[in-house]
Amino acid sequence: MTHPTLKDVQQAKTLLTGHVLETPMLYSPYLSRAYGADIFLKIENFQETGSFKERGAYVKLKSLPPETLQRGVIAVSAGNHAQAVAFHAYNLQSSATIIMPLFTPPTKVRNTEKWGARIILAGQTLDEAQKLAQEIALKENLTFIHPYDDKAIIAGQGTIGLEMLEACPDLEVLLIPIGGGGLCSGIAVAAKSINPSLKIYGVEVEGYASMAQALYGRSEREPTDTTLAEGIAVKIPGKLPQAILKTLLDDILIVQEEAVEHAVDLLARKQNVVAEGAGAAGLAALVRNPSLFSKKKVGIVVSGGNIDARLISAIMMRGQIHEGRVTILRIEVRDTPGVLAQISKIIADHQGNILEVHHQRLVYEIPIKMAELDIMVEARGKDHMTMIIKALEAAGFSVSTLASGLDVNGLCG
Repeated sequence: MTHPTLKDVQQAKTLLTGHVLETPMLYSPYLSRAYGADIFLKIENFQETGSFKERGAYVKLKSLPPETLQRGVIAVSAGNHAQAVAFHAYNLQSSATIIMPLFTPPTKVRNTEKWGARIILAGQTLDEAQKLAQEIALKENLTFIHPYDDKAIIAGQGTIGLEMLEACPDLEVLLIPIGGGGLCSGIAVAAKSINPSLKIYGVEVEGYASMAQALYGRSEREPTDTTLAEGIAVKIPGKLPQAILKTLLDDILIVQEEAVEHAVDLLARKQNVVAEGAGAAGLAALVRNPSLFSKKKVGIVVSGGNIDARLISAIMMRGQIHEGRVTILRIEVRDTPGVLAQISKIIADHQGNILEVHHQRLVYEIPIKMAELDIMVEARGKDHMTMIIKALEAAGFSVSTLASGLDVNGLCG
């Protein structure tokens, strides 16, 4: 299999004109101040289907002979490649069959179905789903559209690198998520051809660092059952991306689940950008390794934004808890009239906001004349929350925290 070249990527860019968005490259003042570098975000979640996958999918489908396209195509994906293939097959008047693993988020299933694709949910992993897809492709004479191990796919994804350097020619570092490697290898081909001194770091999530293992022999722990970054949860990277990245990649950074969650939260609450776990992996690497990028001009690919509303809501709430802006206070009280009003007044007098109250009386662990109040309180931050807790304790209440980012050194139990 021949490697794509800069010319291939440039031709792909011409082919994509009018069919995918040339997404914005946005400078982030907040992230730049917070991490001591000039941070630029390539917002691929602005695409019609919410991710970069549209680029490679369109280039690949257009490379097929008309009679092949007419017979139909099949793909396996946890969501973004599925949506991209379904979308462009629909627009090109071809039929698409998509095999999606059982762990695929409902949002991605729904968003693929709406383009008229036949959806089959099967397999505990992408590898299991791919075996089924190959069986169906053979039986029904469908053309398999690989998500990353394909020259046309890689060339299409590489157009992101062209756009990033056109928008910001003096970038010094790129941070790119790696699953199977199509995105990173495509961008590397384009970016290193234009600027050989540019540093390119791939980013993988712990438990699925298969490219780091393949290229550098790094030991890897067993995959977890679930990961927030399911879009890059690939156990076996593509052979063609491996061959490309072996010579073009500077390193691979491996991030933990907590870092990915924090990056999704940062993008949502500080940048007003909705990113899925895989899409936020590049930022997660910056957050975990700020000294590596100090005073550099860094381009981060936000590769997708297909995340369930319920999930991102929970992540944002957990982020506020971590910052000490939302805390659940457990307060032991005598079960007498007026005590809740007294506690509420103390919180209100100190400009705290009560979000939720749960009054527990009926469990045996609590004395019959006592009760426990679990009160979710919103404050301006950790210092403000600490002030509220001190005020409650000064009034004689015993306070502990059930969910909090506070480290108050024994202030509350």
